[in-house]
Amino acid sequence: MSGLIHIYCGENKGKTTASVGLSVRAAGAGKKVLFTQYLKRGDSAELKSLALIPGIKTMVCHKPYGFIWTMSAEEKAAARADFSGLFEEAAGLAEAEAYDLLVLDEILGAIACEMVPEKAVLDFLKNKPENLEVVLTGRDPSDALVELADYVTEMKKIKHPFDQGVQARYGIEY
Repeated sequence: MSGLIHIYCGENKGKTTASVGLSVRAAGAGKKVLFTQYLKRGDSAELKSLALIPGIKTMVCHKPYGFIWTMSAEEKAAARADFSGLFEEAAGLAEAEAYDLLVLDEILGAIACEMVPEKAVLDFLKNKPENLEVVLTGRDPSDALVELADYVTEMKKIKHPFDQGVQARYGIEY
């Protein structure tokens, strides 16, 4: 087997952390990594670290849309165009520039919120370059994505400080 498909899913902490760890490992082995992020503001600490590592390119949507449920119809349409465009650009770049690893962080949430069409992601995965390793993160992957994946790892929350009212901390949770 050449490039495989990974899904890191679950309720809370660990999905992005795992994908960042794999990105660092791949870059350390001389592999070329494209790390993309969806539904986040583009200012999380992991992006700053990844940008410092030779062999890793990061791509995010720099427009802060906020939460989907607070958006107007017009904002949702603009966000959909931006996030779908980010996916299409990343997929094209991964193939054109022969990346070894493509991370689609929070793509599962983008699919669930209809910001990125699942059909486009499935089509890409079914026709991806043979040697391209792909990671998808987020919550609740569809049955079709799970079936297509080679690895599916679920992060299960046992306890989290958020349950006691502790907000996400920069450098730890984001």
